[in-house]
Amino acid sequence: MQKYKLVISYDGTDYHGWQQQPDKKTIQGLIEKALDKIAGKHIPVIGAGRTDAGVHACGQVAHFKADLNLSKESLLTALNANLPKSIRIVSLKEVDIHFHARKMAKSKIYMYRIHNSPNISPFKIRYVLHVPFPLDIPSMKKAAPLFIREADFTPFSSNRLLYPIRKVLRSEIHESGHEIIYTVEANGFLRYMVRTMVGTLLEIGKGRMETEKIEELFKNKKRTLLSPTAPAHGLCLLKVKY
Repeated sequence: MQKYKLVISYDGTDYHGWQQQPDKKTIQGLIEKALDKIAGKHIPVIGAGRTDAGVHACGQVAHFKADLNLSKESLLTALNANLPKSIRIVSLKEVDIHFHARKMAKSKIYMYRIHNSPNISPFKIRYVLHVPFPLDIPSMKKAAPLFIREADFTPFSSNRLLYPIRKVLRSEIHESGHEIIYTVEANGFLRYMVRTMVGTLLEIGKGRMETEKIEELFKNKKRTLLSPTAPAHGLCLLKVKY
C-alpha cells in the first residue's frame, strides 16, 4: 500500500466546493470518482482543507492510499484524463505513509483579486471581483496588516462550532495595474474568514468604515454587519506549506 500526495489546481466556478456532497459536483468527489475508475474500487481522498463553492485553487494538496500497478507518471496521466479540464492534478508523488495533507499542514496562503476599474475583460470576470468605482487603496493597505495576530477570528467568519483562535502570519495588499491583490497566510482559517476580512477591507476602501474599527471588532469577538462576506470567485488557494 503506497501513499500519494497530490497538488491540485482548479477553477471552482461550477463546483460546490472541495468537500464531497451527495448529488453535487465537488472537487473531492470528482477526483475520487476518477481514482475509483482507475483502481476499480473506492479510494478516499483527503484534502488539506475545504474551499467553498466558487473558490479556486492553484495549490490545493491532498493524499490517498492505494495499491496500484502504475508508475507515478501513468497514474498522473490517467487521473487528468478522467477529470474535467477545469480540474488538473499539477503533481503527484509518493510520500511517507505517515504524511497527512490536513494534519501536517503548517500554513495556507490565499489570494483575493479585486479589479478596480470601470470596465473588466470578460476573460477575468470568473476570477476577480469587479469594483467599478474608486477605492481608498492607501487606507486598505494600512488596514491589512492589522489582521496579523493570533486571536479569536469569530468577527470575521461564520464560525459556530470550531475553536476560533487562528494565527495570521501575513496580511498585505499590493497593486498590479488595475488589480488590488490581497494576500493572507495563516496556520488555519475559519469558514468564510478570508472573504470576510476582504469584505471588511472593502468597507474601509469605500469609506464606510474607519481602520480603527478592526480593533473594536476583535475586542468584541462578535460577527456584525460591519464585516460583509466578499464573493467567492475572487478567492484562490495559492499554496499549502508543510
